[in-house]
Amino acid sequence: MTLRPTLRAATTLEARHGFPALFRALGDFNVIVISEIILTACSDRQSAAALLSSLSGRPLSPFFMAVHKPLGDLVEMFQIAPDPKAKPSTGKETAWQDLYRMLYRTATGALGWTPEAAWNATPTEINEACIGRFGDGEKQPDAEQAAQNEALGLDPEFDRAGLRALKAKIAGGA
Repeated sequence: MTLRPTLRAATTLEARHGFPALFRALGDFNVIVISEIILTACSDRQSAAALLSSLSGRPLSPFFMAVHKPLGDLVEMFQIAPDPKAKPSTGKETAWQDLYRMLYRTATGALGWTPEAAWNATPTEINEACIGRFGDGEKQPDAEQAAQNEALGLDPEFDRAGLRALKAKIAGGA
């Protein structure tokens, strides 16, 4: 039986419970929520149901001990893996449902994936594919412009042409 942190599972479980409650359920050994995590994230729902029904009438502590860490790791993977090079964000926090909606739209729109491929990918896979296709949003400085700026004693990464274009756009009322 394989559990996968797909966008579909992440969207479903986060909407029903929220991340704090999912992690709390794991710590509290909440059999109902743990069962729901397994059923939602399993690629073969019949296998998951068979496993869970096999626990009936048996002590649950060995089961809880076996699944606690892997399910905690799985729930963490519903979130996008942080970029170690990213600068701390100063913007407004995005709700998970909005982030998942954006990831779905990115996968199906910008990346051209089928809806099924988008739902079966992990949030991190979609994010990394988008970065791979479009870059990380960091504009690379023009080498020639940087050399000119440095020769003038200015910041080598300052984009003078970009500033002029912005000023012209503002002056034109656009």
